[in-house]
Amino acid sequence: MLQADNISFVWQQAPAARRRDAPDAEAGIHGVSLRIGSRSLVGILGPNGSGKTTLLRVLAGILQPARGRVLLDDIDLRALPRARLARRIAVVPQETHLAFDYSVLEVALMGRYPHLGAFELEGPEDLAIARDALRATGTDHLERRAFSTLSGGEKQRVIIASALAQAADVMLLDEPTASLDIGYQIGIANLLARLHEDRGITIVIATHDLNFAAGLCDSLVLVRAGRVLESGPTSEVLTGDAIERLYGVEAEVTYHERARHLTVVPLRKLAARGTTARTGPS
Repeated sequence: MLQADNISFVWQQAPAARRRDAPDAEAGIHGVSLRIGSRSLVGILGPNGSGKTTLLRVLAGILQPARGRVLLDDIDLRALPRARLARRIAVVPQETHLAFDYSVLEVALMGRYPHLGAFELEGPEDLAIARDALRATGTDHLERRAFSTLSGGEKQRVIIASALAQAADVMLLDEPTASLDIGYQIGIANLLARLHEDRGITIVIATHDLNFAAGLCDSLVLVRAGRVLESGPTSEVLTGDAIERLYGVEAEVTYHERARHLTVVPLRKLAARGTTARTGPS
């Protein structure tokens, strides 16, 4: 179980600009508590700048909370050595920029680093695990290709393969379908669902794509302005009222028989308090 206990983290605003490693326009998180059970598939939803990425980084142990604590199986992340933590939690960032032009296989092998000793090189077992991860993500035919030559969807699947090669219990993904076309979005959703079902990995996804989360996640955490508005099973949490409070948008939420999950149709942006909504051309 991954548990956040009343955690807070605030990015310190520099006089000229926010710290370079801070997510764009994110102010932090405030008093967040949640529990992510073993083998669960959780979506963190919220508008841009709501604190989703910051929350994900704190859950991963990349950022240290100013208050509160994050526990993995009742152990404070701060008590775990970095290599041991990396063997338990794998992170898939929204964007990956590599310093050198690595091959796809080399990128997958990066997931084995937490399992190697100082100055130890990858062995046959590591190579087999990396290739198995590429097969699981449907990218094994690309292993000799340069990572930089891949499409956006192919890159994302290779990065997921690298995370899979870590053999971690928990995988945290930040906007895994950002900038991908609908075909790749469906492909990533199917891949994550299969990995979750076949390998029993606990998966947490930060996203603003409501329909992606509705079709994939068994539970949701709704975040706005760094605070949790609501959390629970997707069927209970994803409602028109919740979307209005989260995004200020009127939406219709219905169960789609063929898709076999809830679908969200945005209808209109609601006026902020104290303003008048525009209902047509001026």
